Amino acid sequence: MTMWMKLAVAGLALSLAGAASAAEPEKKDVSLGVGGKSLLYYLPLTIAENKGYFKDEGLNVTINDFKGGSQSLQALQGGSVDAVTGAYEHTIRMQVKGRPVIALVEMGRFPGIVLAVRSTLKDKVKKAGDLKGMKIGVTAPGSSTNNFVNYLLAKDGVKADEVSIIGIGGGATAVAAIKKGEIDAMSNLEPVISTLTRDGSIYVLADSRTEEGSKAIFGGNSSAAVLYATPDFIEKNPETTQRLVNALYKALQWIAKASPDEIAGSVPEEYYLNDRGLYIEAVKNSLATYSRDGIVTPDSMKAARELLSFDAEVSAATVDLAKTFDNRFVAKAAK
Repeated sequence: MTMWMKLAVAGLALSLAGAASAAEPEKKDVSLGVGGKSLLYYLPLTIAENKGYFKDEGLNVTINDFKGGSQSLQALQGGSVDAVTGAYEHTIRMQVKGRPVIALVEMGRFPGIVLAVRSTLKDKVKKAGDLKGMKIGVTAPGSSTNNFVNYLLAKDGVKADEVSIIGIGGGATAVAAIKKGEIDAMSNLEPVISTLTRDGSIYVLADSRTEEGSKAIFGGNSSAAVLYATPDFIEKNPETTQRLVNALYKALQWIAKASPDEIAGSVPEEYYLNDRGLYIEAVKNSLATYSRDGIVTPDSMKAARELLSFDAEVSAATVDLAKTFDNRFVAKAAK
């Protein structure tokens, strides 16, 4: 046997050994829950889907779109979805309730949520506390947008039951709720905010779309959208979990290098709310919110707990923040 033949045989043996040791996903058909998929809060999910990153990882992912994050969390707890792209603070709240879910990759490093008021109330509402007794729209009751407004109200001494919280979803339904006068204010996300700001329908009271704004509100970056799952799912499906994280990490890396125009060209046209130029503007307003490395830091964990300080149950509980995020999967994805 010549030297070249020996090398070829050795290479084949290594290749076969590698193939044999490469783990197959325990679950190739995966259902993901999300609350408002068209919102820019969840852009990495749409990019992972439309760029084929889930398929590249050998997964058939079905995305179940709910009106808000609280509903996707309920679906996870009920077993109708395998994992959720939702707000990080749910990992804190569910630990307190004794039904833990664990974050696996950070998609948003600060919330990007905006509290805005109908323009006709500009002379009456100067701060969150002035909304007492009014109707406030959120994507869904119990969602991160609801938590955001509850936190701001509490800072001004207003209790959650001293306002009327109304679920208006995201996208066109949220825009319509303001334009029809069904609500006085809203806690919502892009592209809804840019759509209503451009035509003067709303003005902004609190803005977490920038690092400066997030720090002004929470005292630091507060992790926003993450992929989370139950400990049981992660333990039984470590390779499937890894591949989900890999796909979303690839999406984050693509977003970091893409132009707003490229991003707009990579999402369904219905996301534009009938105005592609405005959607691109909303993307520009949101680019800073996306995570660079997928890691939920200790400081952002603390800021997220601060966001839930209005919740007496969470405030009184001992929370092990380290158990809300498993960094093994994103660390491997980064390699």
